[in-house]
Amino acid sequence: MKLIRNALCTLLCLASLPTFALSEQGQQQLHQLQGRWAEINYQLPEKQREAAFAKLSEQAQQAVAAEPKAAELLIWRGIILSTYAGAKGGLGALGLVKQAKASLEQALAEDPQALAGSAYTSLGSLYYQVPGWPVGFGDDDKAETMLKRALSINPDGIDPNYFYGDFLQRNQRYAEAKAALEKALQAPARPGRELADQGRRQEVEALLAKVQSELD
Repeated sequence: MKLIRNALCTLLCLASLPTFALSEQGQQQLHQLQGRWAEINYQLPEKQREAAFAKLSEQAQQAVAAEPKAAELLIWRGIILSTYAGAKGGLGALGLVKQAKASLEQALAEDPQALAGSAYTSLGSLYYQVPGWPVGFGDDDKAETMLKRALSINPDGIDPNYFYGDFLQRNQRYAEAKAALEKALQAPARPGRELADQGRRQEVEALLAKVQSELD
């Protein structure tokens, strides 16, 4: 009986593990992608961001090519492609957001829990920011579903609360948006993501001020 219990415990532990573990090199690449993304997004002049994100998207593609089942790298390729699309703008960005969507969906297929459900957060943000049919795939219902799934995995995270707050204010649900944004400001710091945290908090504060003005 003891052997059976031990075997069951081992199987349960294995079942709870991600389907793919990043190699040491993959972890280094992930940290490099995260750090460079924050530098471009929050420190680089706006006119220089498109070219910088284009280069970073190539680096992300190389990282994914080396470890094609690594959900963490697939998520960050999606994030980089989507912010590259935002920097590019116009109809030319539509192809990039479709690539970002595909990368995030692949990450969900590999490990929906990866990076505290970040694929759900990023997909949700795409669904409410991209135009709807026939131009794009935007869908507010899908956006809210994705963002709520992200929050169910990471209820205190700064990113899921910020993007859900942004979604709510765009839909004029200001009281709910205020609550989400205030929760985002209370999010714990992310080790090694200091620049990203600082930049995101500034975005949260700016959006919260806009929401408060609508409520006053």
